[in-house]
Amino acid sequence: MNAAASAPAVVAVVSEELFAEFFSSADAERLGAVAARLGGSLVRVDRLAEAELDDARIVITSWGVGPFDAAVLSALPKLELIAHTGATIKPFATDELFDRGVVVTQAGAGMARPVAEVSLTFTLALLHRVPEMHNALRAGDGWYDAAAVGVQREILGTPIAVIGASRTGRAYLELIRALGAEPLLVDPTLAASEAAALGAELVPLDDALRRAQIVAVHAPTLPETHHMIGRRELASMRDGAGLVNTARSWLVDETALLDELRRGRLSAAIDVFDEEPFAADSPFRTLPGVLVTPHRAAGTHQGRLRQGRIVVDEVEAFAAGRPLAHTITRDQLSSMA
Repeated sequence: MNAAASAPAVVAVVSEELFAEFFSSADAERLGAVAARLGGSLVRVDRLAEAELDDARIVITSWGVGPFDAAVLSALPKLELIAHTGATIKPFATDELFDRGVVVTQAGAGMARPVAEVSLTFTLALLHRVPEMHNALRAGDGWYDAAAVGVQREILGTPIAVIGASRTGRAYLELIRALGAEPLLVDPTLAASEAAALGAELVPLDDALRRAQIVAVHAPTLPETHHMIGRRELASMRDGAGLVNTARSWLVDETALLDELRRGRLSAAIDVFDEEPFAADSPFRTLPGVLVTPHRAAGTHQGRLRQGRIVVDEVEAFAAGRPLAHTITRDQLSSMA
């Protein structure tokens, strides 16, 4: 990645640390080869302002990049493709970008497996009452109190509600089915036959909440899904049930959830929050039936490399004039967080 060799044709606006996480040496070489075929070089920068952009045809983005507004696009007269290493493109996608006809693609498919695995981890932890036992032992000098912990359960034969047949929802479905769960799928875009093909029973949301021991949220971020799990829905869940959210806090009324958790009626395992990072005095830090992680469900070594490989595959396809597999249109923006 040497800007002095020739003008940059491919610009990676990715930190040095993240570039190493996303791109193996072989994939970095593939990016360089694409840049050479386009008549230029591959450069990595922390900010777009650090690069000479007149000849850049492809920009690779990561988290923290700013919007591609008219001012930014004026410095990128030859821009044809933005390939995003993450999932949502909302932080940088603008009308000006789409008006210019720039193609936008992303690597969200590479994140489905690790997030599904974390959802499974959360599911097993809640079923086996790991948060309650762990937090009790860490907080005091006593030992196991079965009455305080609640009933411990296996996943085998347990009804689990999967809210949304997204990429991650489907990956999670596959995992819980393999362990013998009884999946209840909530997705208004699917027919019962399609749910059956995924190994799940298609049910309305209210039925799923009433029947499930674990409710795992994997729905898209749409106006109609805002707080789809609200106070009424949480109240309809069975006593001792657990909520898993590795998708978006948008989907769950966090205040209502905290009220239920304070009462000890439900447990929860959460990776996404309204406020990130949450405050030092957040109830999430102290409630006994809660397992929390800092929005890192997708952050596996394999997942990062998979995301990078998707980006390189898309960049190669674009340069060769082949169809891309992961493009995002203006109309799809509304379903992104």
